[in-house]
Amino acid sequence: MEKTKKMLPYLIIIILDFYLLPLFIKDTGTAMMMMLVVIPLICFVCSGVYGIKNSFNLYYALLVAILFVPSIFIFYNSTAWVYVLGYGIIALVGNAIGMMFYKQPKRAS
Repeated sequence: MEKTKKMLPYLIIIILDFYLLPLFIKDTGTAMMMMLVVIPLICFVCSGVYGIKNSFNLYYALLVAILFVPSIFIFYNSTAWVYVLGYGIIALVGNAIGMMFYKQPKRAS
């Protein structure tokens, strides 16, 4: 439960990323820009920051992938299912890279 609470601010940013940015898609060009650059970049940076602050968590990447699923039915079509795996991997890689910069908090003696 403690780890899930630490994830919450980052997952809220991911939710905003997945559900607010598609509202700005007007044509195929902006759709490709959002789906291939903007949304993955925000996902990667957010996951990296999570890794820096909290170390590696496989559950985090899984939640990111699951959070994208409902947006497929809201904004996209069935061809967007591949992005579930893609965003999950992006979150996993970002989290792993962030973990490399994680500093264990000092324990009170």
